[in-house]
Amino acid sequence: MNTAPLHAELSSLRELVVALKAALELSRQENTLLRQKIDLLVRRVFGASSERLDRAQLELLLQLPALTETNPAVAGVEEPKVAVSRSRKGRVPRLPENLPVVEEVIDPAPVKAAPQSWRCIGQEVSEQLDFEPAHFLRRRIVRRKYVHRVDLDQSPVIAPLPECLQERGLAAPGLLAHILVSKYCDHLPLYRQEQIFIRRYGVHLPRQTLARWVALAADWLKPIYEHIRTGVMAGGYVQVDETPVNYLEPGYGRTKQGYLWTGSRPGGDVFFRWEISRATACLHNLIPVNFIGTLQCDGYSAYRAFANARAGAIALAGCWAHVRRKFYEAIESSPRTAGWFVRQIQHLYHVEAGLREHRAGPKLRAAVRAHQSRPIVQRIERALIQLKTSGRHLPQSLFGGAIDYALGQWRTLEVYLADGQVEIDNNLVENAIRPTAIGKKNWLFVGDADAGERSAIIYTIIESGRRRGLDPYAYLREVLTRLPHMTNRQIPEVTPQAWSKTRQPVQRLAS
Repeated sequence: MNTAPLHAELSSLRELVVALKAALELSRQENTLLRQKIDLLVRRVFGASSERLDRAQLELLLQLPALTETNPAVAGVEEPKVAVSRSRKGRVPRLPENLPVVEEVIDPAPVKAAPQSWRCIGQEVSEQLDFEPAHFLRRRIVRRKYVHRVDLDQSPVIAPLPECLQERGLAAPGLLAHILVSKYCDHLPLYRQEQIFIRRYGVHLPRQTLARWVALAADWLKPIYEHIRTGVMAGGYVQVDETPVNYLEPGYGRTKQGYLWTGSRPGGDVFFRWEISRATACLHNLIPVNFIGTLQCDGYSAYRAFANARAGAIALAGCWAHVRRKFYEAIESSPRTAGWFVRQIQHLYHVEAGLREHRAGPKLRAAVRAHQSRPIVQRIERALIQLKTSGRHLPQSLFGGAIDYALGQWRTLEVYLADGQVEIDNNLVENAIRPTAIGKKNWLFVGDADAGERSAIIYTIIESGRRRGLDPYAYLREVLTRLPHMTNRQIPEVTPQAWSKTRQPVQRLAS
């Protein structure tokens, strides 16, 4: 009996089984990766936005049995005890002390009937917080003409009209300030402001008119914007980030994507610049040619290409918050190991909290980081290299992507250890961008590319004032009143930094 065909068929079946097993394993891996991405998307859409994990949560994660890997070198490391003193916050008064007081005195009926028969021996005071809504008014400027009583041949005299933002303009500085604050602080689109004005106050101001007034105010505020931008870039250290903003493409009735690029100096001002792309060339417009120093940013490749083009004049500093975010997102897929990395990064932030508590300067920060933070960073690096060389984690997985991101940014992540001026992360500039993200949900897009530039100017003024605790309405109203009477040399007198020195900051509100 010829068994050769049977052996050939058996061999082909074995090869088919091997191929099917390989395809099944590949499908399982792909299914796992897709499930991780779906879970991450669900958490981003419906879950809590905070990345904070308390100590109890991390302890629980570290005690879990390893689901996909076992790494004794990572799990068995004793973690340092970092002590951070916490100061108690003072009790907030029930009502602000700076509010004006309107008193209403109520006397008993017998006293009102015969006040001469009663003597006051004391009083009881109760307070309520009241509110009066804003209101429109017609500010009329009357200039009287005079003629001389004796010299009848002398020409009549009249006082000159005060300088204003626009000749024969209808909008006063107070109204312009209200429109800007409503749109860029309270995130009310112009069409909603138009509806509010007509429905609540009976004043019809078309949206096109409001848009022209916003453009007018931005043109007058541009010298202050340029002064802020120059000051931010003059320090030799700036944090940079960008955020997409849609704008209306003229003639097509559709939107295109532009970007608000942001530069921030920790402890100082912040400025925005409008660009219609995210290319490396935009950074050449954002960063002056003569800038020499440190640029702190995320892992976007355009920053590295820009630094290479400047031939060593710019050093890049990384952001530990982005690294923490990657491992935080991978906690559900690799709870034990990812939780260990999150906890190690949390130790780094505990060191920074202690430095902020003592208001440490750059030299002290560099010394403390070298003593306390550098050993933690070195331990994280050893663990990352060991996990990468083990090959147990797919680069496409959330945990594998977190490892690759951290190792790819490692040289920039170590910069803050030696330079006490550099922050541990890029969160300050991201916080400056956050109000624009809230605004985008309301007004959806800007009118055109020029409107994007105007928005960058106004966001710069308002965000720089917010950092210094200024009342945006009071600041903009005074500045728009004074600008027509000022020269370019006097612009430094009305910047948020200069204005805050002469005003008591108000309590900072969340944007």
